[in-house]
Amino acid sequence: MATIKLKFRPSSLSSREGTLFFQIIHGRTSRQINTKLKLTESEWNAMNVGANVTEASGNLPNVRMEAINSDIIKIKNTLMAIINRFEQSGKLFTTDDIVTAYAEKKRSAGFLSFMGRHIEHLVKSNRSSAARKVRAARNSFSTFLAADDIAFEQLDITLLQEYEGWLKHRNVCLNTSSFYMRTLRTAYNIAVERGLTEHRHPFTHIYMGIGKTVKRAVPIQAINKIRKLELATVPLLNFARNIFMLSFYLRGMSFVDMCFLKKSNLVGGILSYHRKKTGQLLLIKWEKPMQKLLDTFGKSRTKYLLPIITDTSGNEWRQYESALHRINRNLKKVGKMAGLKIPLTTYVARHSWASAAKSHNIPLATISEGLGHDSVSTTKVYLASLNTSVVDLANRKIMGLLK
Repeated sequence: MATIKLKFRPSSLSSREGTLFFQIIHGRTSRQINTKLKLTESEWNAMNVGANVTEASGNLPNVRMEAINSDIIKIKNTLMAIINRFEQSGKLFTTDDIVTAYAEKKRSAGFLSFMGRHIEHLVKSNRSSAARKVRAARNSFSTFLAADDIAFEQLDITLLQEYEGWLKHRNVCLNTSSFYMRTLRTAYNIAVERGLTEHRHPFTHIYMGIGKTVKRAVPIQAINKIRKLELATVPLLNFARNIFMLSFYLRGMSFVDMCFLKKSNLVGGILSYHRKKTGQLLLIKWEKPMQKLLDTFGKSRTKYLLPIITDTSGNEWRQYESALHRINRNLKKVGKMAGLKIPLTTYVARHSWASAAKSHNIPLATISEGLGHDSVSTTKVYLASLNTSVVDLANRKIMGLLK
């Protein structure tokens, strides 16, 4: 059982105040936690708390001493809560663990502050994709709160249900709402594991399922209509449309993978790249329609194949995010011009390629290989021996439908 003692360190000068600190004792070792609280030796003696901190002391002479005593109680309660969580976990812990948990508790006073630190950790760990997802959830929750932070104790079922209703009122789809809630729950659980708060199970009755998504594919006739739109006089729309078409030609390549394609990925008529999402290596035969679109973009001045990331000084991910929003915004305008009933985005190209392949009797295994899917075990076994030329022929067949 860890114990906490309040100690007084007198100043080397008798005329000056001394400082208060806590001594943590556990497993025959002790550590100190300093405070900014200062007292004279006579005031310390007047507190009459002794060495062991148990409960609030009464009969203090003035308002200043009452405030000091209140701060002492708060620090003691925080330390006791940290110790209780460690003891209830059943895992071994040391005085260093207690001091570390207390220091992190001070740095991350609230839930949103902790999420901010967690995002920084993800970025430093080269997990930019995960950091973007956590940031999106944090930004949404912060907007709902209209605040920069919130105490862990305020995060309860009532508040989360209000946030759920707020998202619904703003017409946020159920899957996005569920994604935000799952992300917040993960961050909360990490904070609990680090001893920053006790587990109050605030997410117990919050929906976190994944519903069936709205169809995002358009027929090959619509793709053809998009391809034939006269947009030369509207450069931004023309650029967005050509990016969309290139994604379609490249077997529904995701926008993030297109952004980070390098010139070195295209060698000898073969485009090779690793998917950002899975790390899987994909090979695509470079066809004339692809080159024709690439020529419309002009020469990239960087190592990247497409002129989307134009500055390589370290903010590539921000350029990607900015381009994604900008291109999707322009694609929605293109989609309206083409008479589409669903919003046109870069992701529609991926769904549409798969839909076109399926409607023209291309085997499911070939479609999975083309998209770079690897989630179905039976498909994995089959794809291990699939010749990529089969996928190239399938892709050529799909591009041949655009006349």
